[in-house]
Amino acid sequence: MTRLLAWSALVLGCVFFALPLVGMTEFSMRMLREGYSFEAYRVVLVDERFQLTFSYSVLMALATIVVGMVLVVPTAYWVRLRLPAARPWIEFITLLPLVIPAIVIVFGYIRLYNTSSWLPLTGSTTGTNILLMFGYVTLSLPYMYRAVDTGLRTIDVATLTEAALSLGAGWVTILSRVILPNVLVAVLSGAFLTFAIVIGEFTMAALLDRPAFGPFMQLLGANRAYEPAALAVIAFGITWACMALIQLATRFSKHIQVQR
Repeated sequence: MTRLLAWSALVLGCVFFALPLVGMTEFSMRMLREGYSFEAYRVVLVDERFQLTFSYSVLMALATIVVGMVLVVPTAYWVRLRLPAARPWIEFITLLPLVIPAIVIVFGYIRLYNTSSWLPLTGSTTGTNILLMFGYVTLSLPYMYRAVDTGLRTIDVATLTEAALSLGAGWVTILSRVILPNVLVAVLSGAFLTFAIVIGEFTMAALLDRPAFGPFMQLLGANRAYEPAALAVIAFGITWACMALIQLATRFSKHIQVQR
């Protein structure tokens, strides 16, 4: 009886989750009166604004991943190696973006870095892009840090560091050639989550007036009927593709470990 209830709850949850997606997909394919077609998807994909905003968000996502990795990996490594007492405080700081709304963060950025401040980042396109990128790094901190910290738990950081130091390796070499390869799957997991977050983020990009994918989705949704549904399906597919890549990377890592 318990097993039947568990399976019933699972099936009910899947149906509740899948029905809106199926309905949205079916609606997006009814742009032409003759029958189902992918006309809405074609219109979206050939739209110059889609290509511009999507390319911009992809570049911002890649920059966010690189900066986040450079920031998080050494920090998580040093905390686990030398400062274990500071770990609760670091975890608390990295979890703050989940508590503080993005709109509060971006208004703080605008207040601190406007054209009349000591560092007028919003006074130029490059400066605003940099500010938005660091905002994305802030939003991705909980996911990137947790992923890297979990990866560091699976290896003996102290032993690997001592062995590398005894062989004459420097700290940069240790991080790049010893620690990073061992937590690469964890870093990739954090990177894919970061990519999914940046692609769909709206608040920061809209308030900083950047040509990102999130504001374009909102603008299209306010003026069209079928194209927004197609765009939502595309965005949903990107997110699930990132999740699938995380699972693939995890299984690939386990397969390599078994072979070793």
